[in-house]
Amino acid sequence: MSARITREAAQWHALQREGNLSAGQQAQFMEWLLTSPVHLREYLATGRIAGELGEALRDMAIDLEALLAADRTRRDASNQSNVIALPLPASPAPASVRRRIPHARALGIALAASVACIALAVQWAWPRSTTYVAGHAAPRTLELADATVVHLNAESELSVRFDPFGRRLTLKRGQASFVVAKDPRPLQVYAGGLRVQDIGTVFDVSLRRTQARIDVVEGRVRVWSQARDATRPLAELSAGQRARIDYASRHADISTENAATMTAWWRQRIVFHDEPLGEVADQFNRLNLTQLQIEDATAAALRLTGNLRGNDLGALRAFLDSQPGLQTHAGSGVLRVRSRAH
Repeated sequence: MSARITREAAQWHALQREGNLSAGQQAQFMEWLLTSPVHLREYLATGRIAGELGEALRDMAIDLEALLAADRTRRDASNQSNVIALPLPASPAPASVRRRIPHARALGIALAASVACIALAVQWAWPRSTTYVAGHAAPRTLELADATVVHLNAESELSVRFDPFGRRLTLKRGQASFVVAKDPRPLQVYAGGLRVQDIGTVFDVSLRRTQARIDVVEGRVRVWSQARDATRPLAELSAGQRARIDYASRHADISTENAATMTAWWRQRIVFHDEPLGEVADQFNRLNLTQLQIEDATAAALRLTGNLRGNDLGALRAFLDSQPGLQTHAGSGVLRVRSRAH
C-alpha cells in the first residue's frame, strides 16, 4: 500500500470528521474516493483504526474506574482499623502522614484522568441524532461518526441515531448508498415501511413512486417489513442483487444487476433498465433546473432502457425523440413529454 495513499486517506478522514467541507472540497473528496478501489479500502481502514482507538479509550475509562473503586475499598478498610490523630498546625507532620501525601497526589491525578475518560465514555454512549439533507441538484457524500460513508442523492433526507446498542438510519425520502464501517453495533436502515439489516456490506436504498428498491454492491442484507408480526424477511440479498418491493403488497421482485450500474449515480449517471418514463423523469428532475413534465399516463408508463449523464438534458431529449411513441416540446424551464397519440 502506498504511503502517499495512506496519508491522503488520513487527511480526508480528519476533514470529514471535522465537517463543514465546502462543495469544492466534497467534489475533490468524491473524485479521490472513486479514482481507485484502493483509495476506498484505505479510507475505510483509516476509519476502522479510529474506531478501535475510541474503543481503547472507553476500555481505559472502565479500568480506571475499577481501580479507583478498589482503592477506595482498601482505604476505607484501613481507616476503620487505623485511626491517626491530626497534629497541631505548628507541629511537623508525622512520617506516616508525609508518606501518604504522594499517594494522595497520585490518587488525585488518577481521579482526574478517570473523570476525563468517563466524560469521553458518556459522550460516546449518549444517544445522538443527526439529520442530513441534500438539496435539489446537490447530491453529497458524508461520513458518519462510526466512519460509515453515505452517498446521499439530491432531494434526499437521512436521519441518523447512534447509541451503545445500535446504529439506526432512517431514509425519509430520496436515495442513499451506505459503505458500512466495521463496528460491533448492528446497523439497520428504515425506509418506506421496511427495515434493511446490514450484514457487513455496501448497499443502496431508493424510495420510488410505488416501490422501494434495494441494491447490494458487496456483502449481504436482509429486508424485513416493519410490521410487528413480521417473522421472516421479505428478501435476502447478496452482492449483485436488486429487490423491488411494492409498498402496498410487500411483494419482492429480485433480479441480478451489474454492480457498476448500482453505483453509477454516485458519478451523476442515470442508468435505467426497463423502467417507466415517470420514474426516469424523477431521477433527472432531482438533478436539473429544467424539469421533465410527463403530460399523459401513456407516456409515463412507457418502459425505457438507457445510460445517460444526469445533467445532460440535450442527450436526454435526443434519446426521448428517438422513441417512436414519444414527442417532446421545450418551454421555459420545462421539457414537456407526451405520447404521439395525444
